[in-house]
Amino acid sequence: MRSIAVRTMLAAVVGACLTAPVHAGVKVVTRTQTDPIAGGTGQALVDAMDRNGPRQGFMTRAIAQTTYTVDWRFEVRSTGKACRLVAADGTLNLTYMFPRVTLPMPASLAARWKRFFAGVRKHEHTHGRIARAMVSTASKATRGIAFDDDPSCRHTRREAKRRIDAVYRTYEARQVAFDKREHGDGGPVEQLVAAFVRER
Repeated sequence: MRSIAVRTMLAAVVGACLTAPVHAGVKVVTRTQTDPIAGGTGQALVDAMDRNGPRQGFMTRAIAQTTYTVDWRFEVRSTGKACRLVAADGTLNLTYMFPRVTLPMPASLAARWKRFFAGVRKHEHTHGRIARAMVSTASKATRGIAFDDDPSCRHTRREAKRRIDAVYRTYEARQVAFDKREHGDGGPVEQLVAAFVRER
């Protein structure tokens, strides 16, 4: 599952943990948080995730979650009445929330957990890759913005925001489509959970 909050037209704010450049003008700050759970069976651990997992909406909880915000800093240059966007520096603040088993598990359950968690991590990291592509594409979309009659650079900044918002809509649709495929009846997530809770 994933959740997004996007902040445009703000100065870039970079936290700690892991910072990685995507290309010039784009930076990614990645954090990983864990949600402690305990249980002696696969079903007990799934029940614990249902009770304690990250919130997804008002009533439901998710197994894991990817959230992100985007901060932008626009550099503009004016010459007489003309204005040109020199750079659009985006910072993607990406946070993964994963379950973490706090008590020792029997060997058979531990092996199933390892496979289950690998599938969960792959799902969330796909959300992260889509978000990275979104910010990279948005930054590229702002290249070449210039107005001959924009002494305050207001139109230039507005056009940058318009292009970035259009990219966001495209990539948010991709996030939704990915979740729909993954969480559909009989889909990969349902199969992952079924394999984990099945006692052997």
